[in-house]
Amino acid sequence: MQTHIMIPVQEFCMHHQVDPSFIYSLKESGLIDISIVEETSCIPADQLPGLEKITRLYEMDINLEGIETITYLLGQINKQEEKIRMLTNRLSRFESDELT
Repeated sequence: MQTHIMIPVQEFCMHHQVDPSFIYSLKESGLIDISIVEETSCIPADQLPGLEKITRLYEMDINLEGIETITYLLGQINKQEEKIRMLTNRLSRFESDELT
């Protein structure tokens, strides 16, 4: 069984100097997941890059609704970029097939 690295919410908040209520509001809005490990609220380590980006937005005085919108739009951009890469690869294969 694979174990997942978990970061206590309090530790993240101390390191990034944010109030724990901000983290819990992110959980309520569905932007992050929080798990309880031995009666301690923890954040899965694989969510840290996204959470750190969100924290930087918060530090720029962007409210929760703005953060939700920005996160959604960035997700849409990433999906479109992936689709463009996939279509470019397909086109490249098609073009190379025509040359042979």
